[in-house]
Amino acid sequence: MTGDGVYVYAIITAGGPLPVDAKGVGDPAAELRVIRQGRVAAVVSEAPSKLRARRRDLLAHQDLLLRLSEQGSVLPMRFGVVASDEEAVRGQLKAREAEHMAALEHLSGGVEVNVKALPAKDALASLLTQDMNVRRLRDEVRRRPGYEASLRLGEAVSAALEGRAAEAGRRVLRELTPRARAVASGPEVQGCVLNASFLVDRGDSDAFRSAAERFARTHRDRVELRFTGPLPCYSFVSAEGTPVRTAGV
Repeated sequence: MTGDGVYVYAIITAGGPLPVDAKGVGDPAAELRVIRQGRVAAVVSEAPSKLRARRRDLLAHQDLLLRLSEQGSVLPMRFGVVASDEEAVRGQLKAREAEHMAALEHLSGGVEVNVKALPAKDALASLLTQDMNVRRLRDEVRRRPGYEASLRLGEAVSAALEGRAAEAGRRVLRELTPRARAVASGPEVQGCVLNASFLVDRGDSDAFRSAAERFARTHRDRVELRFTGPLPCYSFVSAEGTPVRTAGV
């Protein structure tokens, strides 16, 4: 042990193997090991001194979680979780063993897919065709150009684009929710009208994404969808490695 503590990557079921040749964070990359307690175990390494959220370490952390999830259920820890020593890790595993097992069973075979929705780019032509108020303001600017008229038009265009995107975001949420085992709302992101994560069966992740992409193509004059995944199931596990409250499906 070093004086920097134990870096915790994930909680898995006891007996779960480590990926071959997998390494941890740090430079040089830390050696991984497993701390077992009852039916669960923690994947850990020595914590690097002066740990920072460097790209190299962020990628190493996520890559390990993805490789672990290919072998079985994983409760992913956020980057930078450090325990004081192995006994502290064992104590946490023992105290929450039942909760960890319930979460591992809930996430079994699942991956996270994040969907963000933004107002469509270059959608003004479609907006002018469909929004009478925006057309009226546009015509006013043409007849009587001026700062106030242009400001009113700009505000109306911005509000209409965001409103159309928000409505499309609600529709895509309704369409994708039945295809997932659970849905979790993410934090507000500037410029986004929707930020949601879906717990999807690993075998269904391609079909899930295809459905979302079909929706995006059909509604490209209203909304732009951005997909990230498959990801470790961060949004469905608390900081303590227990299930979070989500919208069940």
